[in-house]
Amino acid sequence: MARSRNRARDTELRMLVFAVALCLFGYALVGYAVDDRLPDGFFTVGGGLAVLAGVAHLAVRKFAPYADPLILPVTTTLSGLGLVLIHRLDLSYKDTYNSPPAAGGQVMWTVIGVTAFTILLAVLRDYRLLQRYVYITALVALVLLMAPAFFPGDTYGAKRWIRAGALSFQPGEFVKIIITVFFAAYLTMQRDALALTGRRIWGIHLPRGRQLGPIVTVWVFSLLVLVFERDLGTSLIFFGVFVAVLYIATERTGWVLFGLLMAALGAAVVGSYEPHVHGRVVAWLHPFDYYLPPGQRPAGLVSDQAAQALFSFGSGGILGTGLGRGHSELIAFAGRSDFIITAVGEELGLAGMMAVLLLYLLLAQRGLRTALEAGDAFGKLLAAGLACALVFQVFVVVGGVTGLMPLTGKALPFLAQGGSSVVANWLVMALLVRISDGARRPQPKPGPAGGIVRSPTPSAPRGTPLPGPAERPPAAC
Repeated sequence: MARSRNRARDTELRMLVFAVALCLFGYALVGYAVDDRLPDGFFTVGGGLAVLAGVAHLAVRKFAPYADPLILPVTTTLSGLGLVLIHRLDLSYKDTYNSPPAAGGQVMWTVIGVTAFTILLAVLRDYRLLQRYVYITALVALVLLMAPAFFPGDTYGAKRWIRAGALSFQPGEFVKIIITVFFAAYLTMQRDALALTGRRIWGIHLPRGRQLGPIVTVWVFSLLVLVFERDLGTSLIFFGVFVAVLYIATERTGWVLFGLLMAALGAAVVGSYEPHVHGRVVAWLHPFDYYLPPGQRPAGLVSDQAAQALFSFGSGGILGTGLGRGHSELIAFAGRSDFIITAVGEELGLAGMMAVLLLYLLLAQRGLRTALEAGDAFGKLLAAGLACALVFQVFVVVGGVTGLMPLTGKALPFLAQGGSSVVANWLVMALLVRISDGARRPQPKPGPAGGIVRSPTPSAPRGTPLPGPAERPPAAC
């Protein structure tokens, strides 16, 4: 038992060393490409990144010793690569726009994120405690989700920030965690009612009218976010996670069909009448029409960023131009947000972009595997929901930048600049680590007098299905 636990942590430590070395190699390449020398403070940056990785590793070793050994190294790799890319963009933005550097602020938020990761692991010893506060989490999530609509001003057309003087944060990044906790807790209680009722039409189980209440409510709030905050990304993630977790809980394809139909209907209506969202749709459908004479451009097309992103991917080819040798500054401010993936595509090429996407897929796969290993319904749904939230956010960002769907303006997890995004995603990883630790703990063993010696967090064998009605936990307040 102890040997297995130590082996997992030792494997994690070796992969963390490799992750830190890989990020420092990229940092050095940027320095040599731009200034033909190592960047200033190279060893300080390397030492700081190693300390952050070491602190997170010690927290997992102490507070979640049975956790999946891949989650933390992959997260560290993505965070380190994000710092390298933001530093690389700082060098171009300084020369082109005389813009102040952003890498220092991103380092500060990464430190805060790792601190939050450590604190959550230390405080939340049993993730099932979150199940007690079902409706409180729903209320908090909805208040945070709608709060930006009541604050003046917007950011590049969307109202997704809460500002108070010099302080600001993006509540949507934290809402995805809170709302996933609510979905997991609510569906754990209501799974049987949602799964066992309805009609079978053309071989598909369709939900009954009274059971459509939850999905209609979530759909309405998604539309409200689109209309009043003009935030397409948060709306898609919010609704997509609910439908995904609902399907996982009930195994009813009817819910997915209704979810896709309602999402398409809502997006079509709002995209046709809300000017900001309509402009994003026009830029998606006609990215190169920006270069036509002003009188010939489609109404609502005001930016060439979508076209510049496609140019970046095209110039990168298979292997890229090399770190520090691209022209991501042509996309202006958006290069530090959702368009940071264009720097990957241009300077690391298709191969580098596939590697980054595979890292995200690996994180999602570990989350889904944790869901399979968890011994309780709430843990299964929570882990699966968090993994789906990560996948949906990466999909809407990368899909928008590559022209697969309209732009959303969301930050790419760990890579893009943004304090709210960094802290929220480190908290997501902490929850996955905590659930994984509970799922991988050894089974209770008979005691010397015939009693049971229990592990701190009991778990069932891997692959255990969702509990039946008799095993469902009592209703929460």
